[in-house]
Amino acid sequence: MKRFGMVARVLPGSLDEYKKLHADIWPGVSRMIERCNIRNYSIFSTRLPDGHDYLFSYFEYIGTDFDTDMEKMAADPETQRWWAVCKPCMAPVESLPPSEVWAPAEEVFHQD
Repeated sequence: MKRFGMVARVLPGSLDEYKKLHADIWPGVSRMIERCNIRNYSIFSTRLPDGHDYLFSYFEYIGTDFDTDMEKMAADPETQRWWAVCKPCMAPVESLPPSEVWAPAEEVFHQD
């Protein structure tokens, strides 16, 4: 099992919409997350002193080929539609390619 953390910035005024979307995640999207070997998936929000809202996601990957599972998820039509609905809430992270909004975070500590 491998742990993943990611950070994203929410566009001003979009946090409530993002929360609303995730309060009623589409069942097909939820099933695809499971089929792609992701477990214990959480998204947290916080407003930092810079005045922006940020999201932190955490999940555990239990599969053996992360890249293939992520390609499978990205190819799923329902997941693509879900991302198209959620992405307008997100601010692009400058260091990422234009299609990406989540920046990977380095794990610096873990305790079971």
